Amino acid sequence: MPFRLGIERNTYTIIGRCPRTGQLGVGIATHSLAVGGYCPCVKAGIGAVSSQAYADPRLVPSMIELLKSGKSAKEVISELAGLDEYFEYRQIGIVDLKGNSAVHSGQEATAWAGSITGDGYVVTGNCLANEHVVQAMSRAFEHSINKELPERLLRTIEAGRNAGGQSKPYMERSAALIVHAHEDYPMIDLRVDVHNDAVTELRRVYEFYKPYVPLYYDLRPKRPDMTPQQDEWIKDNTPPQRKKLTIVAFGDSITQAAEVIRNEEVRQRNIKPACN
Repeated sequence: MPFRLGIERNTYTIIGRCPRTGQLGVGIATHSLAVGGYCPCVKAGIGAVSSQAYADPRLVPSMIELLKSGKSAKEVISELAGLDEYFEYRQIGIVDLKGNSAVHSGQEATAWAGSITGDGYVVTGNCLANEHVVQAMSRAFEHSINKELPERLLRTIEAGRNAGGQSKPYMERSAALIVHAHEDYPMIDLRVDVHNDAVTELRRVYEFYKPYVPLYYDLRPKRPDMTPQQDEWIKDNTPPQRKKLTIVAFGDSITQAAEVIRNEEVRQRNIKPACN
């Protein structure tokens, strides 16, 4: 069945992979509402994608399945071109498991529309103020290589906004930040569905959420018996064997949470009782 012409999305997006950790993620902002629910998708061990402009959400699971079958990012673009009669109305961005990137920016996407691909990333957008938006986004992602992937993605969409973002009067009303590490569930999946300054609000939500990442992503599912209550976690009022875990940085360090607990358990078992 041919894909139908979808709803127009005025959007700018960064899709990226961290070469250090293998994490995959998407940062996205748009005038349309609740963008995190229908444009981006990330799957650990498979890839990260976004379908936008005149978006058809059915393209998103198709891209993931094609990547899962072993297709490269460029091959997936070619496959979609043969499936979708309205392909020139779409913008498609893909970064696969190995960091290979591919992008399609259809001729019918609302101007200004365009994309940049680089080592392990794609920036793409439509209905933008000008080409400086994607250029600023590309620089922001490349120049933050020493940061964790969620921070890089967020800085990139902030750079897009600061460079002009969407053409007026289409201000950014929704935004999302999605990052997967090595589990089937996301490390971060944050959405601002309706807000007059969605990118700024996404930053606020992210900063509030960030200290909880090791707790929610690693400790609760893997070691519930050693996991403090979240209020204790944040206040640093945990028992001594967990105290140093209170604000463990995520990314490279997130898997250290359970490891530190295991090491502490071993240390506690090896302590001999003091003589009376």
